[in-house]
Amino acid sequence: MAARTPQRHGTPMTVSFSYFRRPLHVMAAAVATLALAGEPAHAQSALPPELEAAVQAVQRADQADADQYAPQPLEAARQALAQAQAAHAARDKKDALDLALRATVDADLARARSLEAVATAEVAQRKAEIADLQRQIGGEGKR
Repeated sequence: MAARTPQRHGTPMTVSFSYFRRPLHVMAAAVATLALAGEPAHAQSALPPELEAAVQAVQRADQADADQYAPQPLEAARQALAQAQAAHAARDKKDALDLALRATVDADLARARSLEAVATAEVAQRKAEIADLQRQIGGEGKR
């Protein structure tokens, strides 16, 4: 059967907020926090690579649904990241570096545990499907 090309109709569909993975108020709060948290753009210094890596690691863990599957290490990563950002703002390079590295490690742990939980659930589902198919095959042989 050939794939059909969708036909265009009059007006485009209205965008629904239900397609966002995170609730809208959470995304709005995050944007507002990021906008208000920093100094004015001309006064900001570039983030050290370790701090940027920590931010990215927390984002990756968040994208892997670590808040559902590994909330403790993700929360520890978020706290360490916030402390690292505060230390960076206070120009305490050593603490900022140490806390950024801790945040990165905690976020990576949260992401790994989340991916493990998802993989374990998928394996359990496949095993259940196999068992169901084996029961069906066994039932057909008795007829």
